Amino acid sequence: MPSRPHAIVIGAGFAGLSCATALAARGYAVTILEKNDQPGGRARQWQHGGFTFDMGPSWYWMPEVFEEYFGRYGHRVSDFYELQRLDPSYQVVFGPTDTVAVPAQMPQLRALFEQLEPGSGARLDEFLRQAAYKYRVGMGEFVWKPSRSVREFLDPRLVVDAVRLDLLQSMSRHVRKFFRHPHLIKLLEFPVLFLGATPQHTPALYSLMNYADLALGTWYPRGGMHEIVRALVAVAEANGVAVRYSAPVAAIEVAPGGRATGVRLATGETVAADAVVAAADYHHAEQHLLGPEWRTYDEAYWQRRVMAPSSLLFYLGVNRRCANLTHHTLFFDEDFNQHAADIYDAPRWPDRPLFYVSAPSVTDATVAPAGCENLFVLMPVAPGLTDDDDATREHYYNLLLARLEAHCGHPIREHVVVKRAYAHRDFEADYHAFRGNAYGLANTLRQTALLKPALHSAKVRNLYFTGQLTVPGPGVPPSLISGEVVAREIARDWPAPVPAAAPTRTSHPLPANA
Repeated sequence: MPSRPHAIVIGAGFAGLSCATALAARGYAVTILEKNDQPGGRARQWQHGGFTFDMGPSWYWMPEVFEEYFGRYGHRVSDFYELQRLDPSYQVVFGPTDTVAVPAQMPQLRALFEQLEPGSGARLDEFLRQAAYKYRVGMGEFVWKPSRSVREFLDPRLVVDAVRLDLLQSMSRHVRKFFRHPHLIKLLEFPVLFLGATPQHTPALYSLMNYADLALGTWYPRGGMHEIVRALVAVAEANGVAVRYSAPVAAIEVAPGGRATGVRLATGETVAADAVVAAADYHHAEQHLLGPEWRTYDEAYWQRRVMAPSSLLFYLGVNRRCANLTHHTLFFDEDFNQHAADIYDAPRWPDRPLFYVSAPSVTDATVAPAGCENLFVLMPVAPGLTDDDDATREHYYNLLLARLEAHCGHPIREHVVVKRAYAHRDFEADYHAFRGNAYGLANTLRQTALLKPALHSAKVRNLYFTGQLTVPGPGVPPSLISGEVVAREIARDWPAPVPAAAPTRTSHPLPANA
């Protein structure tokens, strides 16, 4: 019986775990090599002083993508973690006495819109009807395209869909066709703040995120987002994937003729492979793990890429409960457009930033000691800022916490017993993140599908890339899909001689009105 081909996956984030498991299920022997001492990539976990912090993603959207993922391997989400829909989904602070809680149920949501802008309830129905179509086509069709050839998009049905997806209309203009109240506009534009462009320069296609938000809901896995990572690792290992931690890769070895033979670790050890998947930062893998002759893109190409934001993060353990917080609270009490301009148009540290607070202890008593609060504070900032120093971090810590204290109505800083700051230099050190980005490549029209960095190397025939810098893009659900798409391409290009039963895709179980 022929031996199974060996695939190496560099990185144990969502995309790496997804790709590795899909390859193992298709008959490959798979080893994941992870730089850090735990899996998850940006979704690592930090525990200190009795507090458990999710270090990265904190929003659980598109629940059907997770159900579909685990369903491919004979499981359900409920086999691994308890999922709770948040209600309210989140709240938005527009000013000192102006806070809006966004209800989970559609009748209450419609009533909220109607209260803020008479007549907008009916317009919300039409807005979400169009967004549901974009979600169904975008998440059901386009995100599954490997984007290796224009022929993938020549299906006449997809051409018609592309027109209806509003690729050439801006998100800003699209939202304003339906709504006038500034609160509603901010509410509908906020998801695109992390995509890498202002709403004026983001395709209206991304109203699909409003459908994910307002119709499909905001959820929370009890125990934290890292519970998803634990589940992914369990499924990977059950399918035969070997995961090695604290194993940073120093080089991808390429033989004359353009075939990857394996990788060399920082320790000097070499690990042979029949295929290599870089699920680490794409720029790092290309510019630092490959010799110049094997790179598809040069450094000038990367410098021209538009990146999604970085973040300044604070992980705070507070020895008291905090009033007036929901699980997610968005502080939009400053100028949205100016902060967006400080990120995208003229990159700089913002004077009057918007920010976000996650308080998972409001929902989950397991993430903080009794009577305490677990706070995750995030301020989106431009990538590539070089003056990420302690003084700058402390300035924003005091600025943001003062506003948080004003909202809560009581002191917080004097009750902080655990504090950790995290920004550009940490993203670079921990994840080799290009320009210290937190969210990958910006989702602009000129960086979509075929215009993203390719998932298959043009010079090394058995080298592939997955994750947030290639198709379909950033975010947890897209990263899971990216891993599956790459595994499918490898299985097509280099089929295992004794394939296992390949996992099957099921259609997304969208509500009937989608």
